[in-house]
Amino acid sequence: MTSKKSGGKAQPSRRRNSKPALYDATDAELKEFYEQMLLIRRFEEKSGQMYGMGLIGGFCHLYIGQEAVAVGVQSALKDGDKVITSYRAHGHMLVAGSTAKSVLAELTGRIGGCSKGKGGSMHMFDPKNGFYGGHGIVGAQVSLGTGLGFANKYRKTDNVSVTYFGDGAANQGQVYESFNMAELWKLPVIFIIENNQYAMGTSVLRSSSEVELYKRGESFKIPGEQVDGMNVLAVRAAMDKAVEHCRSGKGPYILEMKTYRYRGHSMSDPAKYRTKEEVQKMKSERDCIDQIKELILDRGFMSEDDLKAIDKAVKAEVAEAATFAQESPEPPMSELYTDVLA
Repeated sequence: MTSKKSGGKAQPSRRRNSKPALYDATDAELKEFYEQMLLIRRFEEKSGQMYGMGLIGGFCHLYIGQEAVAVGVQSALKDGDKVITSYRAHGHMLVAGSTAKSVLAELTGRIGGCSKGKGGSMHMFDPKNGFYGGHGIVGAQVSLGTGLGFANKYRKTDNVSVTYFGDGAANQGQVYESFNMAELWKLPVIFIIENNQYAMGTSVLRSSSEVELYKRGESFKIPGEQVDGMNVLAVRAAMDKAVEHCRSGKGPYILEMKTYRYRGHSMSDPAKYRTKEEVQKMKSERDCIDQIKELILDRGFMSEDDLKAIDKAVKAEVAEAATFAQESPEPPMSELYTDVLA
């Protein structure tokens, strides 16, 4: 997709697989995918609202529109696998197993947060659920995620490291150093490029000479593929393939998730670099939650009323989390001296 304001010119697609595989989900799995994506959506809407009310400080990057990526990826993982990502981390935290209460309390800087209120939106951390952080420095988590893959191999496990980064970070030098080491040592790392097409505000078409980012690993002999990141079933199918590759000792794999964020890069971004028509077209034609909703209704195992009941329950869970986040006390001053490396 090319914005009228992007100044870029679309290049012809050279995608190897013109018709990507879709995961054959059971009815129960479809319901779970719907519930998880809806939880992220409602959670992020509430986060945006609370930010506007001054209840959340600092930077805040919402995941609205990209929910299918985190949900589809996480569904292919098992206990012991590790996940690391950038500062747009709320959705990844929720599907990794963190509660809505602990994530929202972290956003408000309260002791009940997953990082005891000391990380905030950009620096969350929950290793007991296999989540090794959102990281504020662009691309920095890629080297750390490669290190997690090294730890898995060193300990002789079959666990994988899922290392997320965006299209903007894909141009950072440490990414390619990590690619080289990962392939050289055959590390079980799945590099997930969440290509929401605009980095902070610059179109991929303007910032990257090779816009098909899954090909960035070719010179390191790392296989990769481009995935419809707006379809949770396409994400899951691609992840199953990548996970099998890594668990069998074949080294790293790259998945470029073509996705789209509906909001600005952060809460302070008016997103004037793209048209309202472009955003609305994606919402009306490609929304990841609507796609699963339609599939559920087509299969006939749930009704519109059933889905409305799920939405009502999710909204209640998020509302309860918001209350907890505001009532949980702030960290005591003594917390300044805990969890410090040196």
